[in-house]
Formats: sequence, structure tokens, C-alpha cells
Amino acid sequence: MTVIELTEYGAGVSAPLDDAAGRALATSRLVEAAPDPYGQGRWRVRAGGKVGVATIAVPGGETVTVRIAPKVPIARLLFLLGYSPGAKGWRNEEVQLEEEPELLPALARLFERQAEKALRQGLLQGYRNTEETSLVVRGRIREAEQIRRHHGRLIPLEIAHDEYTSDIAENQILRAACERLCRLPGGIPADVRGRLLRLRVRLADVTLLGRGQELPGWRPTRLNARYRNALRLAELVLRGASVEHRPGDVTVNGFLFDMPRVFEDFVTVALREALADSGGHCMLQATHHLDEHQAIRMIPDFVWYADDNRPLAVADAKYKAEKPEGFPDADLYQMLAYCTALGLSEGHLVYAKGNAPHASHRVRHARITIHQHALELDQPPAGLLAEVEVLARRLLVVAPA
Repeated sequence: MTVIELTEYGAGVSAPLDDAAGRALATSRLVEAAPDPYGQGRWRVRAGGKVGVATIAVPGGETVTVRIAPKVPIARLLFLLGYSPGAKGWRNEEVQLEEEPELLPALARLFERQAEKALRQGLLQGYRNTEETSLVVRGRIREAEQIRRHHGRLIPLEIAHDEYTSDIAENQILRAACERLCRLPGGIPADVRGRLLRLRVRLADVTLLGRGQELPGWRPTRLNARYRNALRLAELVLRGASVEHRPGDVTVNGFLFDMPRVFEDFVTVALREALADSGGHCMLQATHHLDEHQAIRMIPDFVWYADDNRPLAVADAKYKAEKPEGFPDADLYQMLAYCTALGLSEGHLVYAKGNAPHASHRVRHARITIHQHALELDQPPAGLLAEVEVLARRLLVVAPA
């Protein structure tokens, strides 16, 4: 097995790969891969915005494991992941993960801690609606189903009843995440894997969700409060571990996060929380239209509205400055379209620091100013949130009365 170590958006590396493995790596689209013109039997591999670990295998051929390290510290990445839409709970957790240099072991350790804490008082139980065929009456008889299946016979009976059980959505999600972490390719420390296996034993009576099966729905209640942190982490684990597919004859199994999406979620959710006491309401990734006939769609990351649904401010998160050939300022053109369609005089582009400088651009003949902001991700959470607060105040200042 060949192991390739990469850094997010870092320089490419030359790896010894046969043609089948190189083509499989390119087909997976997890990284950029092309034959190395300076080495026979070598491929040039470069990481984009995905971070984590993935294994790519070709039947009868070589297996390649790709490890992509994020540019920010692991603890900072976990903090950013806490701002996924709907995910709350471990943002302020004191996570001592400095000893974990990779994302998968760090997240596995954090999930194991939260799951163990959730199950400390025993498995959560609840009522689950069950429909079954029975010889005795329990609950209510499903009359239409009884007639359709048994044509007037008295037994067996088609019944529906509420069963008080531990086989509920919350426990099913925890078991699915536990099973997925145990199946992922290497990298999890032995002590964490052992505790995950013990968690799996405790959840053995819970229904195991099949691969590709949609996660059951759950909603926060007073009863499942102790489960919430673990459930949010479990959903993150299952989302990141969704890289499991077969493009053609290539099998891809991995655990990856898309850093541009992580950054976008952090900026929009943190901005929404910073503006929560300022009136109005915020829309994240909502569909708007550029033209009057609503044929050209556009989806700004963040729009702040007044109580009368009048747009007050627009912002778009850009983890990496987009400068495709021929359009060196594509981000600015996109924001200009947003401001024009929403009737705003100012728009805001938010970058991760190092990808774009602070700047303001006044558009000729349009009376529109586009601001470029940069957030320093490699700093303690308090400092990062302080920068978001400054940005939120900037949106408040420019909002029309």
C-alpha cells in the first residue's frame, strides 16, 4: 500500500504509482493527479480544499491512502466544525487534542468522549410507533391493512402500537457513527478504538442503519438534552465519512471535510448569531434571482433582512480567492450582481486571511462599494469570534435606515 502525505492547497508531491493507481486517484476527484513528466512510473499529486484521509483501491491493483492535513490546527478545525448549521455543543469544550496531529483521530476521540458522557446514565428510551402482524390485539387494528391482507379473517391481526424502547433515532445515529469510525481506514489510536468497540457493544440492540440509508430524524427535547453534543458530532462524523463510493471499478473509502464549506458555514452561522439581537432576520444560502423573469438564479451565502423583508446587507464567504483565467476578479463580479439584484449599496466578501487582502472597491457609475474582509483562522476562538463581531458591526453601520 502506498501512503501519500499532503497539505491542504499545498505544493504537489511526486509519488511512485502505477498507471492504474494513478488513474484511480485522478478518477476519485479527491485530489489532483497527473503523470509526472520528470519521472517514469510516478504521478504528481496535489490536494485541494478537502482534508482528512481516504483510501483508493483498484481491484487486483495497488491500494493508495491519501492523508491531507489542514493548514489550521486540528483543535481550531474542530471549533469551526462546531458552527455547522444546526450544530452546537462542543464549541466551548476544553478539548486537549494537541497530541493528535490528524483530523480523524482527533474527531474520533472527541466523539468517544461525548458519546460516553451521553450514555453514562444509560441508554435513552422513548416511544416508537410499531406496525406488525400479531395474534393478539395490542394498540389499534389497522382496518384497511387487515382487509387488504387477510380478506375478512379474524386472525392474524394487523396492529399498530407505541413501543417504549431504546431502539430510537438518537441511539441509531450514535451506533451508525460508532460503526463508521470503526470501519474507517487506520489512523485511530488503539485506546480510542477500544472504547469505540465498547460503545458499540452497549448499542448492540439498536437497529444498525444500512450504508446510504438516510439518517432518522430527531429534534432537541428536554429528554435528550444529554445526547445533543454526541448527536451533533455523530452527524458530523457521518457527513465527513460519506466518501464511500465506487466510481467505475474504483473503490473510495474515507473521511474528508471540504474546507471551503466548513469556512462558509462558520462565517454565516457566526454572523447570524452576532446579529441575533439587532432585529430583522438572516437567510443562509437562500435562492434569489438576478433578472426580472427569474431565469438566472443566484445563492448568496448570507443576507440580512429588516422586519419588513427589505434586504439590509449581503455577505459571501470565500475560503480561497477565485481567480480563474480571464476573470481575475470573479468574486467581485459575483458580489456586484448580488448588490444589484438586492438593491444594496454595499456588499461584503469574507476570506480566510492569506487568500485575499483587506480592500474596498467603489464601482464606477453604480454607486456600489464592495468590501473585502479577511479572518485570521490561526488564532484562539475568542479572537476569531471578536473579528466576526467587528464584521457584524460593519454590516450594521452600512445598513440603510
